[in-house]
Amino acid sequence: QVYLADTGGGSVQPGGSLRLSCSASGVNFKISTMAWYRQTPGKEREQVAQITSSGDTTYAGYVKGRFTISRDNARNTLYLRVNSLEPEDTAVYYCQARYCDRDFWGRGTQVTVYS
Repeated sequence: QVYLADTGGGSVQPGGSLRLSCSASGVNFKISTMAWYRQTPGKEREQVAQITSSGDTTYAGYVKGRFTISRDNARNTLYLRVNSLEPEDTAVYYCQARYCDRDFWGRGTQVTVYS
């Protein structure tokens, strides 16, 4: 019933930018805390950014001002603008919704940054 469709990944050169999107259904989007995570093979999934229902944002330290998380409640969509990408940013990026104290995940979208 809960479905998160995360899209927008791709392959870019160092310094490039992308905008990731997450379309949510089956969840009360307006009252859900949303977040972006990323994961590489064999490593733990790590939180990149979070935005609450009231619009408060939190970022991982390594983002260093390069990423921006936002939400459009009218469209039930979460965004992550990623700028100044480096090879270390290569990962599968996942959309997360926290709803009724449960976490729901998108299937992930691949971001690849070539050196």
